[in-house]
Amino acid sequence: MESKTGKLYLCPTPIGNLGDITERTLETLRSVDLIAAEDTRVSMKLLNHFGIKKPLTSYYEHNKREKGAYLLEKLLGGDDIAIVTDAGMPGISDPGEDIVRQCAERGIEIEALPGACAFATALVASGLPAGRFCFEGFLSVNKKSRREHLEGLKRETRTMIFYEAPHKLRYTLADMAEAFGGGRELVIAREITKKHEEYLRMTLDEAAAYYGETAPKGEFVLIIRGAGPAPKAEAPTVSAEALTDALIRENIKGKSAARIVSAALDIPKNKAYEIYLSRSRNSATC
Repeated sequence: MESKTGKLYLCPTPIGNLGDITERTLETLRSVDLIAAEDTRVSMKLLNHFGIKKPLTSYYEHNKREKGAYLLEKLLGGDDIAIVTDAGMPGISDPGEDIVRQCAERGIEIEALPGACAFATALVASGLPAGRFCFEGFLSVNKKSRREHLEGLKRETRTMIFYEAPHKLRYTLADMAEAFGGGRELVIAREITKKHEEYLRMTLDEAAAYYGETAPKGEFVLIIRGAGPAPKAEAPTVSAEALTDALIRENIKGKSAARIVSAALDIPKNKAYEIYLSRSRNSATC
């Protein structure tokens, strides 16, 4: 008899306010065999608050290879496992996406529960266009990589969303102003759903000046207005006379030449034919 594989659950956790956890997430955490957490210390506080007693193991960026293999072994052996991050939706800017891909490749069932997500919350409260957007996550700590990333988004017309830590915020704002222009509109969402939640609406230059004097505190979501449409190159203008002359040189004559000039330059056919007669006479006398 073929053994049954387990199921992977992606369980979002509150990004600040414990009241934002769903009943379905709590029921799932109580029912699984194992909970894999980005930081077990953070997750233990959450589980203790809701009286949930389940085995807990760490799963984060620097152990995802070996711990991922361990979790796959457990799932293939029939254990149900919940993935949680420190806050928000697993798989968004954390290694949860790795284990999801590996489970998908092996045919292991995956269930994602809806819940708190910092970038979606910040976007809808920003007042910037939310119909089309791109989520860029955390920028690299490497200056060259960070600037190359931003340079590649210079003509991005969709609203752009970034996560940033307080100790990197000033450098990031300076690089964004250089890449996008200091007048680009920005909304800074700070400490979403927490006691000191704040939304600041300003330009990139204004934000750089503000945080030049104010120490950045908390976790940040940066929402930036996309670039305007690229200016259209003006189509080269060709006179009806020049086009007619070129057609005569190609031995295109009479009404055929007039039709081409009329369609190309959107002028009446009789006017185009008059120009043809005039230019053909001039050509004949040259």
